[in-house]
Amino acid sequence: MASDKNSFVSALREICGDDMITDVARLKVYETDGLTAKKRVPWIVVLPSTVSEVQRIVALCARHKVPVVARGAGTGLSGGAMPHGHGVLLSLAKFNKILEVDENARLARIEPGVTNLAITKAVEHLGLYYAPDPSSQIACTIGGNVAENSGGVHCLKYGLTVHNVMGLKVVSPKGEIYELGGDALDAAGFDLLAVMHGSEGMLGIVVEVTVKLLEKPSGVCVVLAAFDSVNAAAGCVGQIIADGILPAGLEMMDQLAAEAAEAFVHAGYPTDAASLLLCELDGNAKEVQVQHEQLLSILDRCDAKSVSTAWDEAERFRLWQGRKAAFPAVGRIAPDYYCMDGTIPRKELPEVLTAITKLSEQFDLPCANVFHAGDGNLHPLILYDANDNDQLQRAEEFGAQILALCIEKGGTITGEHGVGVEKIDQMCIQFDEQELEIFHGIKSSFDQQGILNPGKAVPTLSRCAEFGAMHVHVGEEKHSDLERF
Repeated sequence: MASDKNSFVSALREICGDDMITDVARLKVYETDGLTAKKRVPWIVVLPSTVSEVQRIVALCARHKVPVVARGAGTGLSGGAMPHGHGVLLSLAKFNKILEVDENARLARIEPGVTNLAITKAVEHLGLYYAPDPSSQIACTIGGNVAENSGGVHCLKYGLTVHNVMGLKVVSPKGEIYELGGDALDAAGFDLLAVMHGSEGMLGIVVEVTVKLLEKPSGVCVVLAAFDSVNAAAGCVGQIIADGILPAGLEMMDQLAAEAAEAFVHAGYPTDAASLLLCELDGNAKEVQVQHEQLLSILDRCDAKSVSTAWDEAERFRLWQGRKAAFPAVGRIAPDYYCMDGTIPRKELPEVLTAITKLSEQFDLPCANVFHAGDGNLHPLILYDANDNDQLQRAEEFGAQILALCIEKGGTITGEHGVGVEKIDQMCIQFDEQELEIFHGIKSSFDQQGILNPGKAVPTLSRCAEFGAMHVHVGEEKHSDLERF
């Protein structure tokens, strides 16, 4: 056993040289992603800088049956990048180059460690931009966006990551390299490009991404509307869509979230309103003008207490900055917060938000609501103190009940944050045994040994045999041989 371990470490060092971390103090840097309530120190961290090195590392791990967890910037909020205690954590931080920009085809080839915002910054002089824009876009990387199928405030009109990626270059669990998709709108065979999005690093390791770029619209405005109740704002969301307007972004914040954001970035939000709607319209100038008049009429019918419009780019940026800074802003008013991620049909927004308020009272924990209202993607932020174990337990149970509520209302347990280790239990509720078998079959088709990111996303059937069977640790039973180191 010891000789196997030693020979593996020696072989790994031959590949990585100094780009390998084994001392505990430095390993602890990688013990968690954005879900800080879940931590585990990795056995070894490697930081390759070439595709060839990634291939050799993964091939070596496959031969020794050592688990591999790929990591981007670590901004994920579901524990998807939490390390394996007996495995290798493979950081893609050095893959940070934009390889090519094709202005005519409106495509860019980039490495997975490039930050989301850097793509737009690199092409804005061409009048182009990359549409998906998670709130963490200044830090999150495109490889992580693919792994979680991230969205952002403009996903209502322009889609999630999967709708904006044309091709992927992937290293298989055996260290082989293959490509999915390409420069064309469609490719022959099964749509494996879509399967890879949201797969949380369980099917392959992305080493190159081809994204599509969009032309900046000539007309843009952002409307800020304040309401006397959360239900009034939630009901207005449905009215906007029903009247035929497809906003570029349609976001909602309750009073607690708006107050925190205003105190943090001074976005100009009214703090006496129970809830705020941010609605961005874009297109050609005439189209935006017509839709703006239509939107003002809808907001009047919905009894908005105040409405303002930002046409200037700096003013629009300021309004969006408040929304995108909501997460860190809430972090200033509580020691910790638990960021949930569930999706419901838009028509259920008023009822679900009322239920969340009741749950907040039941668990005696404040909850700030800030979310992508247009596509029903909720992000309740449950405030608690991690130093108080009782508060942590209450926060987790509060979150579990929000996810159960999403399922009950015909929604799903994730919109863009993934399942990771956070929502394993709720997978047992949302999917039956046959559906979970299909998920395991897909995983096995790509990764027969189960070495890529074991313990994430899909629960073992033995622990989900009965409704309500909870606290599942994926892969530990099925691939127990991976624990031998």
